[in-house]
Amino acid sequence: MKDERGLYYYPNPLNKNYRMYVHESGGEICFRMWNSEEPDLWKEHEWVPYGAIKKAAEMYQGNAVDPGQAYDIELARALLKEDKMSV
Repeated sequence: MKDERGLYYYPNPLNKNYRMYVHESGGEICFRMWNSEEPDLWKEHEWVPYGAIKKAAEMYQGNAVDPGQAYDIELARALLKEDKMSV
């Protein structure tokens, strides 16, 4: 999906309040979360490269959102590929 912020998917399809935006920068896929109930989240957090997310996923111990699930690299790649093909 795409809106004025860019390409996005729902990290939890049951909760449409959250969107995960994706873009490519310098050959690396980056992610940025948006939440309709916390509009400042977009302003407070910048784009996060997937490499940093992989490191966070390695340290994940089950006490918060699992970065490996919320930041879906395969889905991000598919969105970016589809967007390039539609131009």
